[in-house]
Amino acid sequence: MALETWLIKVKKTISHSFDSARVTPPTKTCSVIKRSRIGVLAFEIAGIMPKLTHMWRFLSDQTMARLHNESICLEGVRKIVSNEDAFLLGLACAEMVENLRVLAKSVSRLSKRCQDSSLRCFGTAFDGFANMGHDPYGWILSLKEMEGKTKKMERYVAATATLYREMDELTVIQNNLKKSLLCSNSKKDHQHQDVSSQKILHLQQKLLWQQQEVKYVKEKSLWNTSFDSVTSLLATSIFTILSRIKLVFSITHGYPTSLPHSLSASATVYPSDQTSNSWDIVPGPLIKSSTHQHNNNISHGFFETNSKMLKPSSGTLGTAALALHYANLIIVMEKMIRSPQLVGLDARDDLYSMLPNSIRSSLRGRLKGIGFTASDPVLAGEWREALGKILGWLSPLAHNMIKWQNERSFEHQNLVPKTNVLLLQTLFFANQEKTEAAITELLVGLNYIWRFEREMNAKALFNCTNFNSIKNPQHTR
Repeated sequence: MALETWLIKVKKTISHSFDSARVTPPTKTCSVIKRSRIGVLAFEIAGIMPKLTHMWRFLSDQTMARLHNESICLEGVRKIVSNEDAFLLGLACAEMVENLRVLAKSVSRLSKRCQDSSLRCFGTAFDGFANMGHDPYGWILSLKEMEGKTKKMERYVAATATLYREMDELTVIQNNLKKSLLCSNSKKDHQHQDVSSQKILHLQQKLLWQQQEVKYVKEKSLWNTSFDSVTSLLATSIFTILSRIKLVFSITHGYPTSLPHSLSASATVYPSDQTSNSWDIVPGPLIKSSTHQHNNNISHGFFETNSKMLKPSSGTLGTAALALHYANLIIVMEKMIRSPQLVGLDARDDLYSMLPNSIRSSLRGRLKGIGFTASDPVLAGEWREALGKILGWLSPLAHNMIKWQNERSFEHQNLVPKTNVLLLQTLFFANQEKTEAAITELLVGLNYIWRFEREMNAKALFNCTNFNSIKNPQHTR
C-alpha cells in the first residue's frame, strides 16, 4: 500500500510537470511577453540566418574575383551558354537578388509580429530600397558592423541547434518515464515493483535535470529572443547584403554613400570594357539602356526585372525542362567512357532508353555508314582523346546541375548551401541544339570504344583458348 501511494504521488508530480503550461492560466502580462518571444519559430529563423551568412561570405572580394575570372570563363559556359561577360554577370546578379528576395519575404512575414512600427514596415522599406535606393531607417551597416552581425547569427544558429537536440532528448526521457509508469501498474510482484520504482526515480531525476538544461539553452538561443531584436538583426543584414550586391555589380541607382568607405571596391565585377553610364542598371542587372526600356523597367520594379532575367530563353534546356535529365545522362556516359570494358548489354540498353527522340534521330544519322568492326587501336585512341576533351568542358556543367538541384530540393531546403554553384554554371541556360550535338558525339565515340574493347577481349580470349589447345592437346580430344 505504501508503495502504491508513493507511485501515485510520482504520477501526479510528472503529470503536473507535463501540463504546467496548461494548468497555470496565463495572465495578460504573461501573454504579451509570450507573444513577443520567438518561441518555436526559432527553428524556422535558424534556417534563414545561415543562408544570409553564406550569401554575405559569397559576396566577398575573393569570391567575386573568382566569379569574374573563373566561373564565367568556364569552357563549357562559353561554348553552350554564352560568351558575353555582361549577360553572364547579369545572370549571377539576378540569381543572388532572387535568393535574397525569397529570404526577405520570410522576414517580412516575421516583421508583422514586431512592436516597433518601423520593423513592421520592413517589406515596404525593402522594396523602396531595392527600387529607389532609399534607406529611411539607416539599416545599411558598415563592413565591421556586418561582420559582427554575422558572427552573432552564427552563435544564435549554433545555440538553437543545441536546443533542438536537448528538446529531442527531453522528449525521449518523457516517453521512457511514461512507459515505466505504465509498466509499474501492470506488475503485481513486489520485487519487480521495487526495481521499477528505482528506475522511475532515476528517470524523474534525469527529467528534472534535462528540463533545467533546456531552460538554460533556451536563454542562449533564439527561443527566448524577442521578435523585434531578431527582425532588426535580419533586416539590417538583408539591407546590407543588397547594398553589397549593388556595389559589386555596379548598380549605381541609390548607391549607398557609406559602403565605398568600408568595403573594397576591388570586388566590383562589372566588365572593364563597359562604363556604368552606358547601361541602365537601376531596376535590373546589366541591361542596356534606352529611354523606353528605362521607364518600362522602373514600372516593373527591381525584383520583377531580375526574376524575368532568370527565365531561360527559347532553345535552352531550361525551357525544354531537360537540364536535369541531360545532366544525369552525361554523368552516366562519363562513367561508361572511363570503363567501357565494364559496360554490359543491359547497361547499354538502359542508356539508350534515356535518350530523347531528338538525340536518337541524330545518333542514327551519325552511325549510318559506320562499319560493324572496331579493331583499329589508333582510331580508338583518337576517340578516347576526343571524348576526354568533350567531357572536360561538358561534365563540370552536368555535375554543377546536380549540385545546384540537390541544394534546392525539398529535403535540403532548410540546409545551408555547401557550394557556390550558380545557375549560369549549370545546363539550365545551355543551348539545347549545341548540348545535344555534344551528347551525340559522346554516344558515337562511346559506341566505337565499347565495340573495340569487346572485340579486343574476344580476340584475347580466342588466342588464349588456342594457346591452351596447342599446349595441352589431350584436352581437345
